[in-house]
Amino acid sequence: MPDAAPSDPKPGYLYVVGTPLGNLEDMTFRAVRILQSVDLIAAEDTRHTGKLLQHFQITTPQISYHEHNRQSRLGEVLHHLQERQHSVALVSDAGMPGISDPGYELVAACVEADIPVVPIPGPTAAMTALCVSGQPTDRFVFEGFLPLKGTGRTARLEAIQREDRTVILYEAPHKLVKTLADLQERLGPARPITLGRELTKRFEEFWRGTLAEALAHYQTQDPKGEFTVIIQGAPQGEITLTDDALRTELERLIRQGLSRADASRQLAQATGQPKKRIYQLSLELDV
Repeated sequence: MPDAAPSDPKPGYLYVVGTPLGNLEDMTFRAVRILQSVDLIAAEDTRHTGKLLQHFQITTPQISYHEHNRQSRLGEVLHHLQERQHSVALVSDAGMPGISDPGYELVAACVEADIPVVPIPGPTAAMTALCVSGQPTDRFVFEGFLPLKGTGRTARLEAIQREDRTVILYEAPHKLVKTLADLQERLGPARPITLGRELTKRFEEFWRGTLAEALAHYQTQDPKGEFTVIIQGAPQGEITLTDDALRTELERLIRQGLSRADASRQLAQATGQPKKRIYQLSLELDV
């Protein structure tokens, strides 16, 4: 295997290059040098990256590589690399490529084809927000963007409900209120949360409080900018059950003679989960 970290770009190597989240002063010297020296830059949005390249006087040619053309473009990029005639840098619009974008597919294809992949580290929104969130950082899990709807979204929310590590999410401004409402329904109103928006940019802001407070705040304040959401994990000792497990326990309590309301109240006290949501589950039971 060739040297995995050459000082200068080599033909047949893919360089995964981190770029600033917003503040151009976060660009590293190494990232500038690599982008100046490679033969080709595969960019998520060539217009967006073009502004970055112009700022640093980088004239390397670009091709687009994004969510909508990745299938057709993947083979082209691999061809450049497999011929060992060109070096290629992969960049996203902001941060490290491959984090919640299709860059990981190109990296995986290169690994499969035994093409060397070299990381050029840069910022990521997830780590940037986590380190100043005030939430525990010793154990955490990155969930990216939640599915929009359906069983996929429900399953992910249930997983977050049971998760005792700090959880990191990304969310778009027009979907934030719905996501906060769904999280409150699953995790309860008192769960601590930190929201970071417009990271490293002029209007960077961090909001800290509980899920209930966050929902109330953003129902009256129009969310603007991309959000990174940091959620404290489930408290140790708190019983977290799936909806199916909650229904089973509700059915057992109701068959013992408790009303739906009393069974829901008792189960909410035992698990620390919202009584309203448990009561809604009780209404689905045929008992």
